[in-house]
Amino acid sequence: MSRKVVRSSKFRHVFGQGLKADQCYDDIRISQMTWDSNFCTVNPKFVAMIVDASGGGSFIVLPLSKTGRIDMSYPTVCGHTGPVLDIEFCPHNDNIIASGSEDCSVMIWEIPEGGLTSPLSEPVVKLEGHSKRVGILSWHPTAHNVLMTAGCDNVLILWNVARGQEMVRMDTVHTDLIYSACWNRDGSQILTACKDKTLRVLDPRKGTVITEKEKPHEGSRPVRALFVSDNKILSTGFSRMSERQVALWDPNRFGEPLTLQELDTSSGVLLPFFDPDTGIVFLCGKGDTSIRYFEITDEAPFVHYLSMYSGKESQKGMGYMPKRGLEVNKCEIARFYKLHDRKCEPVVMTVPRKSDLFQEDLYPNTIGPEPSVEADDWFDGKDGQPIMISLKDGIAAPTKSSEFKLNKTLLKSTTPHPCETSDSPEIALSPASDFTYCTLRNEVKQLREALEALTKTVNDLQPKQQ
Repeated sequence: MSRKVVRSSKFRHVFGQGLKADQCYDDIRISQMTWDSNFCTVNPKFVAMIVDASGGGSFIVLPLSKTGRIDMSYPTVCGHTGPVLDIEFCPHNDNIIASGSEDCSVMIWEIPEGGLTSPLSEPVVKLEGHSKRVGILSWHPTAHNVLMTAGCDNVLILWNVARGQEMVRMDTVHTDLIYSACWNRDGSQILTACKDKTLRVLDPRKGTVITEKEKPHEGSRPVRALFVSDNKILSTGFSRMSERQVALWDPNRFGEPLTLQELDTSSGVLLPFFDPDTGIVFLCGKGDTSIRYFEITDEAPFVHYLSMYSGKESQKGMGYMPKRGLEVNKCEIARFYKLHDRKCEPVVMTVPRKSDLFQEDLYPNTIGPEPSVEADDWFDGKDGQPIMISLKDGIAAPTKSSEFKLNKTLLKSTTPHPCETSDSPEIALSPASDFTYCTLRNEVKQLREALEALTKTVNDLQPKQQ
């Protein structure tokens, strides 16, 4: 009799565990929008979540240490006039975050050291170029100040954030809604998945299609795709019978997938997260209670199922901590921030080891916060490889030279906001261009004038005291 051989892997016993209640973030009204984004972004300093807000869109940014119940009055970032659909921290500065909204704008925010103490309504820069809601944001992995945005107008735009300028506009490539868009490891290519059932690999500076694959998955439900090791492409989608699938592709031979596996019949879109250091891909389904993880190798069947973490509550969104934010002394290889209806629960993935020494096989050099090329040079054609760092000394904080320097003189709008002409010092705060804010401000001014007139009338009618 032949004995079944179990494939050897140091990640076979990866153990997922949700943290205790006192280490979660409680009483947060997570957004009820049906958009298929992560709704959460995280870095070694902060965790940010899109929340429900009346009269506009907002998101909350919390220091990682601020766990427990979050007060209802905790300040939010609230400059958008429509619901926020996607947020993402800049990989080169932990205090910079971008947000895209239904109001068709993209805003860049600077979070103060230590977190917010008052509502933040004025962005560092506002990027306007989309004609419909903006649902996808992605910072360039190696170039400083380069941001990619995709909207429901089927347009993909690359911005030079320091100048507040649109540099590349791809408005004829996609014929339908863009489901996902991401960079490769050095940012020299972009991969998009579109509602027209086509995966496209694009040259970002020329705005042209390098290669494409029609119908990577037969079903009509949304497809997600991202670059994995050796510039291969991993996609998640649905079969014609609505079964969820994961497939691996070689873009040089896009005809047939290297592997295609069917997972289950759930209806939630699978959000993939890839760790290039370990070759592990995590699949988090919207509305699922579980996180599956697979190892990607060079040997068939290429995508090897490892295990699954199962929680008690379904997930509305998911944040993924960069490698430099993990606790290496606990053999932590991934940390997710799982959104429920009213809270955010960190889920830690560890490889059980007896030794508490630094495990070099688990933590090869990883991508650091330092950009390798400036935006102007990148748009001129210069590519930059990721600058790697060692995690041997624990969490790596950005060095001074890698701080995000925005040219604020270039970013300021040349036309003053109409509300800024007010003479009233008490209400001299002005968010970006917010029509509702202007209206309320004018009403307050009129009420104040009416109150002063009534007070004067009352004083005139009162008999003079002898």
